[in-house]
Amino acid sequence: MLKLCGFHLSNYHNKVRIALLEKGVPYEEDAGCSPSQKEDFLARSPMGKVPFLELGEGRRLAEGRWLAESEVIAEYLEDAFPQKPLLPKDPFERAKVRELVTVMELHIELVARRMYGEVFFKRAPVSDETRQAVQRDLAKGVRALKALAKFDPYIAGPELTLADCAAFVHLPLVSLASKHGVGRDVLEDLPELKPYLKMLGERPAFRKVNEDRKAAQAALTRK
Repeated sequence: MLKLCGFHLSNYHNKVRIALLEKGVPYEEDAGCSPSQKEDFLARSPMGKVPFLELGEGRRLAEGRWLAESEVIAEYLEDAFPQKPLLPKDPFERAKVRELVTVMELHIELVARRMYGEVFFKRAPVSDETRQAVQRDLAKGVRALKALAKFDPYIAGPELTLADCAAFVHLPLVSLASKHGVGRDVLEDLPELKPYLKMLGERPAFRKVNEDRKAAQAALTRK
């Protein structure tokens, strides 16, 4: 039995949940895990981040078998549970999906994340220098996304892939963060994006994860 540890407001945790649900892989979930630098947590997730995956046999977790980093977990699921693939068979097309995920995460989401503290958590504003750097780097990332995204109907082509799992959880955050952080939604020049995200949101796995995210956000607001 697999056990996914993280929390429902984490876009990277939610990316893995969507992949698990779409693939129909049975799993347990500990949705009360937050990032930590405590020694016992680092033994399971070396960077102290979520999500991480515990691998076990039946209901007994196998001691010492953990995987961290959402894309590593997603790739493991592809290898371990190939029955319903989320990567194409063709090596080049598989690589193009990975390229899309890398652009969205490394060159867009992680860039926009520099403003999350200010935009989503009301922390001190970022410096003008950081804001300008974010705006410049986001422009490069979005340019790459425009070049790679197909929306045919999925972001990498005719089949649902891990790139869709990533796009659904990351790109709405980037839109919000850039709109409030730099004064413009950097994804507004992608007219296909909103109908595409709406289409994904109608799939049961994506809808379930989004509903859980909204419930977690509402619970946090009530505190």
